Parts: sequence; C-alpha cells; structure tokens
Amino acid sequence: MTLERPIAPDPYELLPTLPSFTLTSDDVQNGEPMDARHAHGSTGGDNVSPQLTWSDFPADTKSFAVTCYDPDAPTGSGFWHWVLVNVPVNVTQLPTGAGGAAGTDLGGAFSVRNDYGEQGYGGAAPPPGDRPHRYVFAVHALDVDRLDLTPDASPAYVGFNLTFHTLARAVIRPTYQIKE
Repeated sequence: MTLERPIAPDPYELLPTLPSFTLTSDDVQNGEPMDARHAHGSTGGDNVSPQLTWSDFPADTKSFAVTCYDPDAPTGSGFWHWVLVNVPVNVTQLPTGAGGAAGTDLGGAFSVRNDYGEQGYGGAAPPPGDRPHRYVFAVHALDVDRLDLTPDASPAYVGFNLTFHTLARAVIRPTYQIKE
C-alpha cells in the first residue's frame, strides 16, 4: 500500500480571509516537530494537549473556540483532533493537558467529540512512514458569548458555526511524523 497523494490545502486558506492575532505556546512551535507527549497513546504518546496562550484579539471578542486539525490525514476529509467551544473571553491561555484535564475550570467550555469519537484532545497519530503531518492549532475569536451547540455536535458542524461567528483567527502549525 502506498500513501502517495497530493498535499492537502491548509483548511483556513479555503475560508474567507480574517484578521489574525497572537498565538504562542511553550510546547509547540510553528513548522517544528511536536514532542511525543502530544501524540496519541496508540502511537506510544501521552495524549497531552499543548499549552496555548493568545493575545491582541479584537476588542469586541465575546468568546473563543480552540481547534486542532490534521489536513494531511489520508482520509479525504482530514482529521479533527480537538474542538473546544464556548471558552469565555477572560480565558486567554490553556495549560499543558487542558484538553483532557478533569476539573480544569474553563467557565463552561466543553469539547465536542473528535474524530477518535472521544471528547477532548486526541493526540497526533499519523500512519508510520507517512510524511510529516501538519497539526493546525487554531484559536477563533468569536462575536457571540456561546455557540448554540452541545457536546454531541460534530466537528464539521462546529466549523460551520465558526465560519459565521469568527472575528479573527490565530494559528500555530507544528508537525508530527512516525518513522518506520
């Protein structure tokens, strides 16, 4: 079996252009390989979401959503690793492990199911020997206090809602690869 295929576009290049703001991380860097602790347990990783901090978002922001998407997954539709919605406007950072930490106070924010079928962060798990995959961590500054969603919403449905409520978006794109 071969995994030769074209490189998928960055998902945000296909949507209307938006302003950006600052997104940084103590754990992941744009274009750099992620540590194995951010990989899925099925690959020997620790399944720990990275630390994220954001600033300089629009003054009229009312809430945030945080997503992680792999456009390079050999699925034809990419792979959603994390979709956290209804993050209050006063929350401007997530500690390492917030994607799965029980008891983390995020003011009513919740994760919808990822493409592993679980709620919370699901770490990187590209096929062994495949090229490096991009993991697009995005923070979306929203014009509403809450998206009218439940934890049963699909990532695609959340994305549809984000398209109509995002004022600005900040992105970090680390990579991950499992060598054969």
